[in-house]
Amino acid sequence: MTNPTATLLISCPDQRGLVAKFANFIYSNGGNIIHADQHTDFAAGLFLTRIEWQLEGFNLPREFIAPAFNAIAQPLSAKWEIRFSDTVPRIAIWVSRQDHCLFDLIWRQRAKEFVAEIPLIISNHANLKVVAEQFNIDFQQVSITKDNKSEQEAKQLELLRQYKIDLVVLAKYMQIVSADFINQFPQIINIHHSFLPAFIGANPYHRAFERGVKIIGATAHYATADLDAGPIIEQDVVRVSHRDEVDDLVRKGKDLERVVLARAVRSHLQNRVLVYGNRTVVFE
Repeated sequence: MTNPTATLLISCPDQRGLVAKFANFIYSNGGNIIHADQHTDFAAGLFLTRIEWQLEGFNLPREFIAPAFNAIAQPLSAKWEIRFSDTVPRIAIWVSRQDHCLFDLIWRQRAKEFVAEIPLIISNHANLKVVAEQFNIDFQQVSITKDNKSEQEAKQLELLRQYKIDLVVLAKYMQIVSADFINQFPQIINIHHSFLPAFIGANPYHRAFERGVKIIGATAHYATADLDAGPIIEQDVVRVSHRDEVDDLVRKGKDLERVVLARAVRSHLQNRVLVYGNRTVVFE
């Protein structure tokens, strides 16, 4: 799409007339809605919607849209955010030693499967510095131990500020991000295999093989203080059989991790994910 658009993501207590109120705000200011989707969570009593419209011909300058819409949202007790399609997000990819998700994200970004810049890779090891150099991306090694975690996380936060990062992607970053860090920078997407919580820790594929599992998968979610328990963005699975060895499970698991993480990052960058509580709505 060449013409820039604005997107509103809104959640509010369900009541009559919400679709008309939100659509009328855009219509009355000369906007042309090109995508609109909605969902009602009856158990939570919430109405959730995503509305995207063209900025060409819209009467309100960008800086006035948020305060104007807030006058409508406040009486409805609505939570909302607005994003613009021509704002290019900046991603920092965090890794440890595994490279499959890192390569996949870089390739997809270079192929323009999603619009973003990747100016920074952070790792607690030096192994993948060669990948950063290959793609001309700045690499920062921030080694973390139980004794220096607070100090090193402060360094990581400073790097995110320095590089003006909008989103952190934990692409098989094998360190726990502290609750304090997440409170200061909550825009973090993580990927992990689907064996949690049954097979925690090292060598999960070996233990899953010994257990004779028949399905493996991957989960991408927003990071929260509760380890691997944040709002889920994307998941997928694949069947395995008695003929599959451990190496086959690892290969299939890596394939899923690549695809699931890419889908989650793309949905986030396209402003299609609305978080409420510990759940998400991912609009098509």
